[in-house]
Amino acid sequence: MIDPAQYRVLVVDDEESMREFLSIMLHREGYQVDTAVDGAQAVAHLRTHSYDLVISDIKMPRMTGLELLAHIKERTPETVVLMVTAFSSTEEAVDAMKQGAYDYITKPFKNEEIRLIVKNALERRALRRENLELKEELGKRYSFEGLVGKSKVMQDVFSLVRKVADSPVKVLITGESGTGKELVARAIHYNSSRREEPFVPINCGAIPENLLESELFGHEKGAFTGAIKQKAGLFESAAGGTIFLDEIGELPQMMQVKLLRVLQENEFRRVGGTAALQTDVRVLAATNRNLEEAVAAGSFREDLYYRFNVIRIDLPSLRQRREDIPAMINFFWERYAGPATVEVDEDAMRRLIDYHWPGNVRELENVIERATVLGTSGRVSLDCLPPNLVTGVQGGVMPLTEVPDSGMDLDAYLGEIEKEILLKALSKTNGIRKNAAALLGITFRSIRYRLAKYDLGEEDPDE
Repeated sequence: MIDPAQYRVLVVDDEESMREFLSIMLHREGYQVDTAVDGAQAVAHLRTHSYDLVISDIKMPRMTGLELLAHIKERTPETVVLMVTAFSSTEEAVDAMKQGAYDYITKPFKNEEIRLIVKNALERRALRRENLELKEELGKRYSFEGLVGKSKVMQDVFSLVRKVADSPVKVLITGESGTGKELVARAIHYNSSRREEPFVPINCGAIPENLLESELFGHEKGAFTGAIKQKAGLFESAAGGTIFLDEIGELPQMMQVKLLRVLQENEFRRVGGTAALQTDVRVLAATNRNLEEAVAAGSFREDLYYRFNVIRIDLPSLRQRREDIPAMINFFWERYAGPATVEVDEDAMRRLIDYHWPGNVRELENVIERATVLGTSGRVSLDCLPPNLVTGVQGGVMPLTEVPDSGMDLDAYLGEIEKEILLKALSKTNGIRKNAAALLGITFRSIRYRLAKYDLGEEDPDE
């Protein structure tokens, strides 16, 4: 429902009785109303005021309603225009709609008729404004403003995103988990000519293998048990836009073959279908795996790798751009606490900068969201930070000389120590788990359990 008091209407008619009638009726409805005796006077009003709706007669001296309509559409195209005409001039009214008028109404008309048309016209205006605001918000969120960083490595990323955004070239985005790979993919999409079309992300590792083909390409009715009707896949849903294949290194071999065909031929078939469907979709991909190693191990197709690896954007870990952390703290604080100033105590800032950030930007965002709840008066102190962050410094675990006054999470602290020792052992043995287990004096089964507990690394192909 619209609030009439928020809308300003201009009534333009050379007949005084019609101007007075419409003005009185619209005032009673709650609208702000101005009047003009012809198109020329209306133009003068439009120079000094912003109108949501203009109701104009078509036949007027000095400037016709059609000429006024052309002026409005050139200067303030968001203004809704409703034309009023005699029955004998409906052809001109139809021409007015072709030129951008919302609707027309013929004299004589009923009061309820014009009330309803005005209400519908302003509701459409409100919806259009809401859509524009949403698009502006999306543009702001996924443009470069959503990618925070003044460090050289991030400036290099921004530069590359700008260059590839409006190109059809395939892009492979690499980086550790939590570095913002999907955000970069969205920035590419929303800074391209496809920005008005869908952006469709899919995590290739999160969908069971037996469902993945149907999710990507759709299926025909009866293609398999449970396929009770035809279903469009994500490649159809993303038509004209961008599809983002996250964790592409997790794609099963068979799906790699099918995806390669789509990239080469720009066509696909639904599961159970025979017709080749054309697709106009830009494909972006991302991975936190080393695809070169996966190619060498035979788990990822070399031809698919080179198909994607035309332009590569390597996202740095947060550890590689610690100078960006203060700006990112402000960015996330504003996101969760609104436009407010944040002060970070010296000790808290030192911990935030020195911490090794295994979860990268995503982990920092979670920490700042927590701080907006626990902090007081826009101030972040050590008490606002998670215990494992307070006890960690420069990629290692800070030895405790005493228990902090604020208390601590012993399990989290010991877990950080165990995790660090496991990573150092793996580093010494070039990632070979059997050798790392021997180095630590534990069984191979034990190290596998401990690594799985902390979600550290992939299985060794030779083990």
